[in-house]
Amino acid sequence: MKKIGLIGGMSWESTLLYYKLLNEKVKSLRGGFHSANCVIESVDFAEIAALQAKDDWNALDELMKTRARALESSGAEMILICANTMHLSVPAIEQSSKVPVLHIADVTAAEIKNKKLKKVALLGTKFTMERDFFRDILEKNGIAVLIPDEEGRNKVHDIIYKELVNGIVTDESKKAYVSIIESLITEGAEGIILGCTEIPLLIKPMDVDIPLFNTTKIHAEKAVEIALEGSY
Repeated sequence: MKKIGLIGGMSWESTLLYYKLLNEKVKSLRGGFHSANCVIESVDFAEIAALQAKDDWNALDELMKTRARALESSGAEMILICANTMHLSVPAIEQSSKVPVLHIADVTAAEIKNKKLKKVALLGTKFTMERDFFRDILEKNGIAVLIPDEEGRNKVHDIIYKELVNGIVTDESKKAYVSIIESLITEGAEGIILGCTEIPLLIKPMDVDIPLFNTTKIHAEKAVEIALEGSY
């Protein structure tokens, strides 16, 4: 099994989910006492969040490059960034490390195509919803993308940063997300991308009537499949 390198801590709650999902997938495929061969470089999310707030992506790129090189030195053969937003740093990482990055948008697009859906809604941080690093990959795969209106984007973003990254899950926030999702369904969304690794803490499949695409689960499980295949 290839060694999977994770850049985590963004937040640690979602990194915990990654570690759980990786090991559950290995056990389901190999049985017995088998578990994931992985190594984690965990960042201080306070530093990340402060740089994001200042829109200092040069500093964020440098930080992520340093962590990727540390994973490479640890023998990682694949890199997972345990956060959708920080995939904005993938080009910088790819320039500084020989270890391939499994892009969360690539594996999500493949899953949506498998379901034969043509239009989906994307929820995440404002960086994920408003910038093109995720949308472009979906659109290149023939998938149209909807995002909430400005008020909805602000609500989704604020709940992530003020609540979910701190492990706070409330019924009020769930209702707000469901209302936003229902509006997007009215606009023609056939599926909903939970494009922030914390959103699955709040929204579950039973909360909506159309398919949900949990990027955390999709990302982690595909990484295990590739690692066990022995090629990438």
